Parts: sequence; C-alpha cells; structure tokens
Amino acid sequence: MLARRKKKYNKQHIIPLENVTIDSIKDEGDLRNGWLIKTPTKSFAVYAATATEKSEWMNHINKCVTDLLSKSGKTPSNEHAAVWVPDSEATVCMRCQKAKFTPVNRRHHCRKCGFVVCGPCSEKRFLLPSQSSKPVRICDFCYDLLSTGDVAACQPARSDSYSQSLQPPLNDVSDDDDDDDSSD
Repeated sequence: MLARRKKKYNKQHIIPLENVTIDSIKDEGDLRNGWLIKTPTKSFAVYAATATEKSEWMNHINKCVTDLLSKSGKTPSNEHAAVWVPDSEATVCMRCQKAKFTPVNRRHHCRKCGFVVCGPCSEKRFLLPSQSSKPVRICDFCYDLLSTGDVAACQPARSDSYSQSLQPPLNDVSDDDDDDDSSD
C-alpha cells in the first residue's frame, strides 16, 4: 500500500502480530496515555485520548498476540528496534553533548539505541539483521559495544518511560537510508 505524504510516496508496513511487544509509558506533562509498540524492525510510541482507551488498546493487543502465539506455537520476539528520540527533544548531540543541530549540522538517529546524534558521532555502520540486510547507521558508542560483542550494554533508548532516554548519556566513552533527514 502506498500513501501520499509531502510529495513522496511512502511504503506502508504491515507489522506481523507475533513480533509485537507492548510496554506502557509513564505519563509526563502533556504526554499521557501512551505505550510503546515494539517489533524487531521498527518500534514507536502511540497515545490514546484517555486512560481507559489506552487500557483497552493494550489489553486487546496483548490478548491478540497471546492468542496468536498460543495457536501457532511460536515464541515471542525478544529483540526489538529502538524507539527513536524525537528530533525536537535534542538540540545537541546526545553522545558528544557538543554539536548543536542546525540546518547545516544535521541530526541522525542511531538505529541501535535511538539517540539523536551528530554526523561525526555516527559515521559507522553495523549489520543489524532484524532491521536491514545492509549495515545501518549507528552511533560510535553502540558500534564499540557491538564490535566487542557487548550487545546487552547497547540497549534501545526507551523501555518503559518516554523521557528515560532524554537523560544525558554518560560520557564514559572519550531506516536504512544513507542520508538521514532531520526527521529520521
């Protein structure tokens, strides 16, 4: 299915239900009644109008996933793509904390942790088979961890709280598209 958006055609993706995991997001400020939909290829936050609607959606999705897994004999996926930190939440690189984003100094997203990073902090690529058949852009921090086999230490930015990823990263380390737009 194709959808017209901003004079480009955007291919829509069908998410296999057996790959879906959901996690509640804590309410903070205007961001209320949200939850994460996580899959191996893409993860994102969604919001309901009310707490009741959120609860109904989450219960229904969980029931459908549980029923499908039970009938198929499959096991739930334990690998999920990172939920990207929104561009609007990062005025500087979330890794070096120095590079300010401008129309010239563009934002990029690490495909492993979801952080918004500058070009110099995300020059490397790494094969993440659940996301792409080609190596994808990741930040230097995740690259170093993945290269040494420390996959567990490089977890996606958000797990149970939307703002959890907005905390500055510890500086203890001194889409598949090649061109990331600021909206990536």
